[in-house]
Amino acid sequence: MAFMPENSKISPPDFEAVHARLREFPVQFRTEIHRIIVGQEEVLDQLLIALLCNGHVLLTGVPGLAKTLLIKTLANLFRLNFNRIQCTPDLMPSDISGVEILDENEQERRFRFIEGPVFTNLLLADEINRTSPRTQAALLQAMQEKQVTVAGKTYQLTHPFIVFATQNPIDSEGTYPLPEAQLDRFLFNVEMEYPSATEEAEIAVQSQTQSQEVNAFFDGSDLLKIQQLVDEVPIAPHVVDWIVQLVRATRPQDSSVEPIKKYVEWGAGVRASQNLVRAARAHALLKGDSVVSKEHVRYVAPSVLRHRIIVNFIGEAEQWTPIRLIELLLENHT
Repeated sequence: MAFMPENSKISPPDFEAVHARLREFPVQFRTEIHRIIVGQEEVLDQLLIALLCNGHVLLTGVPGLAKTLLIKTLANLFRLNFNRIQCTPDLMPSDISGVEILDENEQERRFRFIEGPVFTNLLLADEINRTSPRTQAALLQAMQEKQVTVAGKTYQLTHPFIVFATQNPIDSEGTYPLPEAQLDRFLFNVEMEYPSATEEAEIAVQSQTQSQEVNAFFDGSDLLKIQQLVDEVPIAPHVVDWIVQLVRATRPQDSSVEPIKKYVEWGAGVRASQNLVRAARAHALLKGDSVVSKEHVRYVAPSVLRHRIIVNFIGEAEQWTPIRLIELLLENHT
């Protein structure tokens, strides 16, 4: 069930109460989540920003980095419903969205809809690039429209609804690379790296039976209020113009940066500008800052732009990665 209608407004007293609790939240969040998750500080920041933006996240990392545990813990911290899908080549759209079955008794025969795992608040789509394009398209509808269509009927999803999808960068056999249209639906592309030696030593001695319970500081209705608070964070017109120019500079036909013109096939689209504004607002809110600055934008820019810049064959041959191009762009864009 939804915690509250997606577009419902909350009263000023509610805003003030949630805002006051939000000031304490970053410290509370880290205290609770580090009872279970070791390290991954920047990843935690990015996931929390995405949660406040109601934005989907693509997590890229090798197996064994506790991606599933991380998302499940995130759900528990906000008392959100959590479902997990293990993506495989034979996974069908109905396995995600649900199916109609014939319900028959002595009095009547009727079709009954059985909800799929997509009817939740946080959905983990594990190894999303292993499932077929047809199933990816079904998930795309859910991500973009917050609804699914089964047997000609449309069903609304719960609110909030956020997809955290993972993909393994090692394997390429038996995978279906995500099309650019679906990649563009993800707010962030977050890369998870191996922990440090100290962190790995701490993980190595962790008990497998260690409690995975955390104390929730907010619930789902609070989260929806915070998401509305994000939209209230002021951003100056000159910062918006700076964001637009940054995004346009990723496109070879509009860029004055020579490596962009030479090595980029396609740059970021309009949705990148929207996502940079919203993510920077969420970052400013979490930092307790009253307005959005360029530094807030710089912090979220790599995760917003990484999957939206397509490097051409020459660029790949010369080892130009999207993240390297983004760093160059941020250095030149003042």
